[in-house]
Amino acid sequence: MASAPALPLFYNGLEPLSSETHADWRVRPQDSAPFLSGQHAVPITVDEFPLVQRHMPIVFSVGQDAVPLALMGLNEGCNVFVDEAGALRDSYLYVPAYVRRYPYMLARLRPEATELSLCFDPTSQALGAFEDGEPLFDGGQPTEVTNNILQFNETFEQAGQRTQAFMREVDELGLLMDGEVTIQHEGARQPFVYRGFRMVNEEKLNELRGDQLRKMTKSGMLPLLYAHLFSLALMRDIFARQVQLGLTRPDQAPAPQFNA
Repeated sequence: MASAPALPLFYNGLEPLSSETHADWRVRPQDSAPFLSGQHAVPITVDEFPLVQRHMPIVFSVGQDAVPLALMGLNEGCNVFVDEAGALRDSYLYVPAYVRRYPYMLARLRPEATELSLCFDPTSQALGAFEDGEPLFDGGQPTEVTNNILQFNETFEQAGQRTQAFMREVDELGLLMDGEVTIQHEGARQPFVYRGFRMVNEEKLNELRGDQLRKMTKSGMLPLLYAHLFSLALMRDIFARQVQLGLTRPDQAPAPQFNA
């Protein structure tokens, strides 16, 4: 089992799915995600930008190897889209693939391994030796359910590679800058200031040469950058939801820095 410090967000452990060890295991459908209730930022892939930008702000993490993030809240511990049990408040919401992938993921069982194996978080309640649910294996072979899980994870992995390539190009062009959003709410003594994330510098984007812009348009990169920029207007919608849900009080001191 993988050690905790190396595990990605949401995962408490990783165990390879085996037709021998888990021959009689079943998977149950999940209608909530308790692990998501206190999470304010979720990684997304570039494939998701067109859908995510309709529901949530898209920003980039700070530090090296920046990743795109969908904001589900502006303060750590705040998620305005799910309740305390992890159930969606709005059924129409687009749920990022990173969330839908859990508790599965493709991982190398050994550092030197070249192939990825389908693994799962053994602390998840989604699969186990249940009497109900869909079987994962039949006669030692993966069922359609398991094949669908594997296919989804392979698709996610491919999208992740495209996202890494996108981020490398953004970094090479020097388009990211430190972000800051100031929201003055009626009744608040001082404005709420959110920092600790990165965003595209629109001035630098507009200063790019024509050949660079044409290349970015052809590759599909430019529309993705503008999807990110347009989505930032939703910051105020997220803040308003926090106030409405009682997660942010207008009369309190300015909110702490947002830390993606």
